[in-house]
Formats: sequence, C-alpha cells, structure tokens
Amino acid sequence: MKRIQFLNAPMDSATMTETVTVIRDHIKGGHFLQHVVVNVAKLVNMQRDAELADSVKACDIINIDGMGVVWGARACGHDIPERVAGVDLFHELLAMSAEQQFSVFLLGAKPEVVARTAEVVQKQNPQLNVAGYHHGYFWDDEQAVVEKIKASGAQLLFVAITSPKKENFINRWQDQLGVNFVMGVGGTFDVVAGKVKRAPKWMQNAGLEWLYRVLQEPGRMWKRYLVTNSRFAYLLMKERMTNR
Repeated sequence: MKRIQFLNAPMDSATMTETVTVIRDHIKGGHFLQHVVVNVAKLVNMQRDAELADSVKACDIINIDGMGVVWGARACGHDIPERVAGVDLFHELLAMSAEQQFSVFLLGAKPEVVARTAEVVQKQNPQLNVAGYHHGYFWDDEQAVVEKIKASGAQLLFVAITSPKKENFINRWQDQLGVNFVMGVGGTFDVVAGKVKRAPKWMQNAGLEWLYRVLQEPGRMWKRYLVTNSRFAYLLMKERMTNR
C-alpha cells in the first residue's frame, strides 16, 4: 500500500483486497496493527484537535472512508484506487476471520445493540469465533474493560464508539489490549443491529451518505455536516492553490 499526505494527514492509497490481505498476513505473523479510517469530518477535526491527529497518525493502516476524501485527494493529484468504507471492511474482516479461525471482540454501542450485533454477525458467519463483547459506556473504569478484552484471547478488536473517543482510547491502551488488530468502526454496530439504515448504494457512490444521515437525524446531524463540509471545501481549495 502506498502512503500519501493530504490536508496534513497521512492516509493509504489502497484497495479493499489489499487492505484485508495485509491485515490477515500481519495477524497470522503475530504482529500488531492499529487501524483507522478517515472521512471528511475526521480530516477537518484533525486540523484543530491535536490529540485526535496524533491518534490517527499513530495507526499502521489509514484507509480512506468517504467519497469526499477520495475525490478531494484525486483532485490534488493523488492516485486513489477506491474508497475503503469502514462498515464494508468490518464485514470483510469478519468473513476473513471465520475462514482463518481468528477470534474477535466487539466493543461499543448500547448493551442491547452490541448484543444484537454479536448475534447477527454470528449468523452471517457461522464459523466465526466471537470471543466476547461489551457496551461502550465504560469510561469510569476503562482498565476493567481492557482486561476483559485481553482475557478473552481475541485477535481482532472492533471499537464502535464515536470519534475522537474511539481513536484516543485505542491509542491510549493499544499495548495492553492483547489483540493483534484493532479498528474503530464508529456507528457500524447500529447498522448491523438494524437500528440505523445505511444509505442506498447510489447515494454511497455519489458521496451522499452524509445527506442520508442528516435526513434520518436532522436535529442532531445538520449542523455537524454543515460545519465540517464547509470547512473541508475551504481546506481543499487552499490545498489545490498551494499545489499549483
């Protein structure tokens, strides 16, 4: 995979297949990998949040999740083969784990959501070993949750917590988790559990997933996307002028 720099952030120009292959080979070799995806909102927030920026830059694999980032990077001369969406990578890694007999741990979301997610992924991948799961409301005793993850013997850890909490949690505890691979998956558990619907494929391809989320939760999402999308457009214009 080729690493590029875009908007002062490192990211990997890679396909889904390349990403899964690298992760599989590192786990089989007993190596540790810290993974993250970047989208428009995260890139914008990294400009002002030093802790988030450090947590992202500490990752071994930084995939591009979001057509806005794909198009923006391409407009600035970078060769980006495709988008590697976090939710799609999650499912690909579960299938790979079932095939390779890797064990997984699910962390995050509400208790009933993570429990339902464990049920769904087990049905989708009958050979998958779900070593354990825990909800995302544990901030009064992070150490206990870290110890639970380590005791489970899981090789892959998926963290479904909002940004920047998940990135900072992963970076803070990476040496004590006892896993070979850890990835933040944001709101993926809500989608898998059926609590939230994912945008239709044509909206995903058109870079309009953010709009679909606004339509589902207008009161909570409209301001977030208005600010981040406007800021991203400004940063992209500035980046292109600098390149010229």
